[in-house]
Amino acid sequence: MPGRSLHIAWLGPDPVEGPGVPGVAAELLHGLAGLGHRIDCFYPAAEEQLPPAIEQHPNITATRGTNRWQWDRWYSRTRFTAFATGMLAAAFASLRLRRQIVRRHRQDPYDVIYQFSTIESPAVPSALTRTVPLVIHPETHSAGELRSLIAERALSLRCQPRWRFAMVLSVMLTRSLVQRFRIRRATLLVCISAVFRDHMVRDYSFPASKTIVVPNPVRLERFAAPAGELSRPAGHPPVMLVLGRVVVRKGVESVIALAHTLLERGAAVRIRIVGGPSLWSDYTRLLEDLPRENAEYVGKLPGPEIPGELAAADLLLQASRYEPFGLTVAEALAAGVPVLGTTEVGALEGVDRSVAIAVAPGDVEAMAGAVEELLARLAANPAAVRSTACAEARRLFAPEVVCAQISTALERLVDGAARASGEPQPMATAARPS
Repeated sequence: MPGRSLHIAWLGPDPVEGPGVPGVAAELLHGLAGLGHRIDCFYPAAEEQLPPAIEQHPNITATRGTNRWQWDRWYSRTRFTAFATGMLAAAFASLRLRRQIVRRHRQDPYDVIYQFSTIESPAVPSALTRTVPLVIHPETHSAGELRSLIAERALSLRCQPRWRFAMVLSVMLTRSLVQRFRIRRATLLVCISAVFRDHMVRDYSFPASKTIVVPNPVRLERFAAPAGELSRPAGHPPVMLVLGRVVVRKGVESVIALAHTLLERGAAVRIRIVGGPSLWSDYTRLLEDLPRENAEYVGKLPGPEIPGELAAADLLLQASRYEPFGLTVAEALAAGVPVLGTTEVGALEGVDRSVAIAVAPGDVEAMAGAVEELLARLAANPAAVRSTACAEARRLFAPEVVCAQISTALERLVDGAARASGEPQPMATAARPS
């Protein structure tokens, strides 16, 4: 329980009861409100249905913006135009939220402004950040995306026209420059992994002393396997799941090379790739090089089907060359599935190495060896491996664990700001019930 209830202005994407960053937003909001903090949420979208647990929570209020952007209009009929116009529409709607945030602050002052998911939200009133601490909690940064795009330009140009590559490159370059400037307003930067923090410090010259590392939360019960399934032996052949977008920086070329290597070694494992392209990157054409003998691409599946995919998998592969976190890693562990990833995958940090192996990005031979090692562990004692994976997910990614860490950091930040300004310290109060 927090020492006292904070009043928080929250800026970020609409929360949903499901996967991805919107699902993380829902877990954070519900967890922080449950700890007694009062949260005023400001969303750019004009009309969206919020999860009942968020909409009906007594500690959460929602203010809507004016963004009426929709799919299947003249401006959103292609992935690229949807990407570009969607960003512009959200930016203009966020600008209009500024006045509402300032007005609410005058009526009932905020203790902290919490900017989730993005770095450069236009909704944050600059004048307000001079007196109210600004916390930025990003899920990625454009400098990392840009670096990956440039490094993989040959792969990108195999999959899309040069003009589209140039346009995306320009957008990422512009966003990187804007983020480098806007991030300096932050009083505290919440980083979802240490490797991501190191990128932010290096790329944007942000002071490491103003950062904390807190992983993303995962709704564990959504992926939890029944107790009887934890002793399930590996399949015949074992299934290694590759789950996520088929885009730049995800190591798609490494997955293809690994499939060929495992086939040459005669390894009894089948690779199942689930996911689709993003609005601005599409590497699905590369998957034409997959060996059909031991690999398949099934495309993008609806969110409700993902827990079933994990339940049927024996291993998860996350081959990314840049991955600030990697929610699929945490979800796989919650389902009792051991994970093979790279040293760039933030969610692997601190995970017991009996159920998670990290190799250098692009090191296909090391990946092949790690696959064989994890399969041998599963064959020797599947119950121990799967139970340990579940326990690690609870230890690291349970929403109550993550939200308690963030709550403590926010209280310390607000108390430190009050001491620095010479304001009297408030008495500790019991948290409001959820």
